[in-house]
Amino acid sequence: MSETASFVDPVFLARFGLTRINCIDYFLHPLNPFRTSAKTSNEVLNMQGINIGTLMAWGTGSRPGPLSLQEGEDEYRLALERLTGEQYELVGLPNEWLGKVEMTPEELKQMSSLFTVRHVHRTSPRQVKVLGIYYILEGVIYKSPSVRGLMKAHVTRTLEGLAEACDALSVCARYDPSTGYSWKFDPDDEDDDDETYHYAREKKRKRRRILDNRRPGERTAEEEEGIRASEAIDRILSRLSKSDVVVKGKPIK
Repeated sequence: MSETASFVDPVFLARFGLTRINCIDYFLHPLNPFRTSAKTSNEVLNMQGINIGTLMAWGTGSRPGPLSLQEGEDEYRLALERLTGEQYELVGLPNEWLGKVEMTPEELKQMSSLFTVRHVHRTSPRQVKVLGIYYILEGVIYKSPSVRGLMKAHVTRTLEGLAEACDALSVCARYDPSTGYSWKFDPDDEDDDDETYHYAREKKRKRRRILDNRRPGERTAEEEEGIRASEAIDRILSRLSKSDVVVKGKPIK
């Protein structure tokens, strides 16, 4: 599944809203493409009538209700630890909400913007293997990107920026056999030939951006050959520019 995939159920959100109390139930939606096909411990607890909401209202045998949100989540976590198999865990409760038994609608609304859900496989109360991490932002479920995906995105953006910088600088470079390389950054100092060169270069670059669907940095075999030939010519011209025959007019011995 693509890392950009997402899921949202407007009917569920309009009818029940979304809080930490029903967040796991929302993630276990039958149409959610991210949920596992295996039977999870969360569904086993649901069949027993155990979820965060009921635990907050009624408590447990050793901890009668009503319970705070944090206490309800702790009891739900303990219930999951007594089971094995695939499970979904709700991660993290902001420190400012710890210990509150009753919460105003405004406070519940503030807590309903972002949730993090961890998909784990539990083999014992203390041994779990993380299978995936998901987050729910404004009611939309996304899969958390992998480290490889993040690095790939950062490198791609960096390469695109470097390519644009090189394109901007390349049109300012000039070479003269007698003086070597020079830079012209002020458009007012350029002659007609330079303006023609700028126009042709910019037109070619824009056309490639429109017509070329290749990834940044990808070149054809012809382009690679052209770059190697251009570099070889630059090396030859650079050596000639430093030669006494060209610079000082000394005779060849």
